[in-house]
Amino acid sequence: MITSFVFRALDRKARWVIAILLAVALLVPLANLGLPADHPLHVPNYTVGLFGKYLTYALLALALDLVWGYCGILSLGHGAFFALGGYAMGMYLMRQIGSRGVYGDPVLPDFMVFLNWQELPWFWYGFDKFWFAAIMILAVPGLLAFVFGWFAFRSRVTGVYLSIITQAMTYALLLAFFRNEMGFGGNNGLTDFKDILGANIQADTTRAALFSASAIALAAAFLICSGIVRSKLGMVLVAVRDAESRTRFFGYRVENVKLFVFVISAMMAGVAGALYVPQVGIINPGEFAPANSIEIVIWTAVGGRGTLVGPIIGAVLVNGGKSVFTAAFPEFWLFALGALFVAVTLFLPKGIVGMISDLGKRLRRPAPSFGAAARPEAAE
Repeated sequence: MITSFVFRALDRKARWVIAILLAVALLVPLANLGLPADHPLHVPNYTVGLFGKYLTYALLALALDLVWGYCGILSLGHGAFFALGGYAMGMYLMRQIGSRGVYGDPVLPDFMVFLNWQELPWFWYGFDKFWFAAIMILAVPGLLAFVFGWFAFRSRVTGVYLSIITQAMTYALLLAFFRNEMGFGGNNGLTDFKDILGANIQADTTRAALFSASAIALAAAFLICSGIVRSKLGMVLVAVRDAESRTRFFGYRVENVKLFVFVISAMMAGVAGALYVPQVGIINPGEFAPANSIEIVIWTAVGGRGTLVGPIIGAVLVNGGKSVFTAAFPEFWLFALGALFVAVTLFLPKGIVGMISDLGKRLRRPAPSFGAAARPEAAE
């Protein structure tokens, strides 16, 4: 079964994308660690960390594309799943600090000592072990998506109404995580990480390994998404997107299809958040901000929703542009982002990949033979 899934997923395009991502996972760390700083092909540490972050954003955009591009579920709350995965990783990293914190408490994180917590909350137990944190990275976003989707899809909430309540969900989590009594660091969040799997999180080798892990995770997610959309389930997803009522009339349990793909997408977003946190060194409630979820939609739209490759390209290009633009004109970035979204909506409704695909089809289309058409017998 697994073999057939992989074989179906590895079409020509998927093989190229996965091969490129695996090559990047190998070559960039080699260029960073194996070449001297004055070598023209050397990749600086800053670039490794920056592009590692872009890869996690690409994974997040791919997760949204699975539900929006193929199933028609415009989620404005995927930032919540991303942040929950990030908090699960952050809790593991905080437990690894031990007595090296500012207050020297071997059990309680520094913010809990500062807030006069007397004991570790029950939901922090187990996060001193990586395997437990890895399970929570998948389980917590997946469980939230399952509960939310169970009620929303069975109530047949669709369209803009579904988008609004997904945004309300992430805003509610934002307000909750800002509270100190929640036990997640309040406004400051979780930071000052030391180790991950016993390795110094600031070491060059660790940063290179995290970059490789992000590229490999993106390749694995692309393989999973490709297998889903190229299967019979993928055909049903597209049918739900294009004609939900007709698909339900044919006997399909549309709510189950939506629920399945929504949970898978949320778990992918959680993995993206978990890889993001050790590379940026902090996780705070700001990651739940509704504006972040809207940005994910923009990445996906710019690259081309419903294409799998498009969201990856869109996330890297938009965030690369953000890094350049905010360095030169930081106060104008939000205006530029809004203008980009409007321009894509009006002039590139299929995104960059869709535009390139349409252009390729036009170039491959044979030119009409006007001379033959002009003859009466040809016209007949």
